[in-house]
Amino acid sequence: MFVLSHAQARDILSAHTGGVAGMEISLDLGLSLTSVSLEPLGVRLPDGASLPWESLTVIAEDENGCYLLEQTPGVCASRKIQLYSELTDRSYSLFPTSGAPTMLVSGLPMHRIKGTDPHRDTLEKIKAARPAGNVLDTCTGLGYTAIEASKLANVAHVTTIELDPAALQICRLNPWSQALFDNPKITQIIGDSFDEIANFPDCTFTRILHDPPYLSLAGDLFSLDFYRQAWRVLSRNGRLFHYIGNPESKSGRSATAGVIKRLEQAGFRHIERAPRAFGVVASK
Repeated sequence: MFVLSHAQARDILSAHTGGVAGMEISLDLGLSLTSVSLEPLGVRLPDGASLPWESLTVIAEDENGCYLLEQTPGVCASRKIQLYSELTDRSYSLFPTSGAPTMLVSGLPMHRIKGTDPHRDTLEKIKAARPAGNVLDTCTGLGYTAIEASKLANVAHVTTIELDPAALQICRLNPWSQALFDNPKITQIIGDSFDEIANFPDCTFTRILHDPPYLSLAGDLFSLDFYRQAWRVLSRNGRLFHYIGNPESKSGRSATAGVIKRLEQAGFRHIERAPRAFGVVASK
């Protein structure tokens, strides 16, 4: 699976303009480097297919998209990675950054990208959550938190829930999300986290990574009823990390105050702000 963004496309076009016959470039959005040949009609990929210069120019001019290179015998075509979901009436697309891509949901990025990138954003959440034992990841998205949590030796298993199958289709086309499908320590559930959490027995999880979409997209995941379920399925002395948003913004301050109040009502204690991760942590 080869995926390009404007960054790689521009580097290839620049090399071609400079008369370079071959180069190393990433065909997986920065995860690795691969040798390609620059020929008169296009870029010759490792599998032998050629991507025409016209297609590469289209990719280079689009700063908001990532493109899957679909291979046919001898020739390669590019397709923007984007989907529309009839289930949620939302559009999904893969958005390139300087590091790992993020996912746009109805035009809104699902990770912080200003002054950071989705991978570093994820690591801040992991640092705040301190995953251990059995972990519940309430909103899969691109799977980054589930993947990073599963890498830790003291994490036994990660259960991750995604509402929309269309989001998982984007994951399958994202090179950075492949461990979501390959790692036996990760179990995926398709459903609404608000409903699915009620199906777990008491004290099932040692940690909960609650990283919901914006309040405007998933208000029920910020509700007292949801927090009571989270408290119920969390083991004694378990830890919850709850992503909320920029604590310095007016809306972020208001949302954080409301979340803390409802977490206390649900029974959580030792609630502390985690400003670097744009959230709060709480214990049972």
